[in-house]
Amino acid sequence: MATYLITGVNRGIGAELAKQATAAGHEVIGTSRVVPDGQDWLQLDVTDPKSVARFGRDIEGREIDILICNAGVYLDKGQNLDTGFALDLWAQGMAVNVAGVFATIQATLPNICKSRGKIAVISSQMGSNARAKGGSYIYRASKAAVTNLVSNLAVDLHGDGVALGSYHPGWVATDMGGSAADINAETSAKGLLERIDILSMETTGVFEGYDGAEMPF
Repeated sequence: MATYLITGVNRGIGAELAKQATAAGHEVIGTSRVVPDGQDWLQLDVTDPKSVARFGRDIEGREIDILICNAGVYLDKGQNLDTGFALDLWAQGMAVNVAGVFATIQATLPNICKSRGKIAVISSQMGSNARAKGGSYIYRASKAAVTNLVSNLAVDLHGDGVALGSYHPGWVATDMGGSAADINAETSAKGLLERIDILSMETTGVFEGYDGAEMPF
């Protein structure tokens, strides 16, 4: 049995990842920006330094085998170039999707290093330069940045025996992905967990899809 820490378990892919990991017999520590009554998740707002610091204290001393940074936002969906993409949206998008991922990893690193565990970041093929199709500039830029972050952390944490991977979850039918998406959350989460399970020091720095397809940077 492994101990998973999954951010953003309140809905969508995060909720399904937590559900499937728990069903497989693993211990799951979930986080959410707002924790509803009756849930035992840890409160974590990845953009709030005080919240991140408190989160670090909450998990102090616990071994974490797999960290999945799933929490993310898509704030500029459907916006047009003439009037959209306000600067505050850029700040919010980058704060959650890039800086928030880094802050989460930084806070969890002592726990991960203790178990020589793995770090998985849910990115997107929309951040790939090879698959630039225009629009969604904030989301695309943030996912490109976080994939780059994972690549560099994979180098710096290699000596600590910590493997990292970036993963495209597919176009998933969630609140973010919409009802016209290609796959459901169950399919995405199953594939992601399978890919994360085989992540190793030999494959650290990988960027691939939930189905194992190699993603271009």
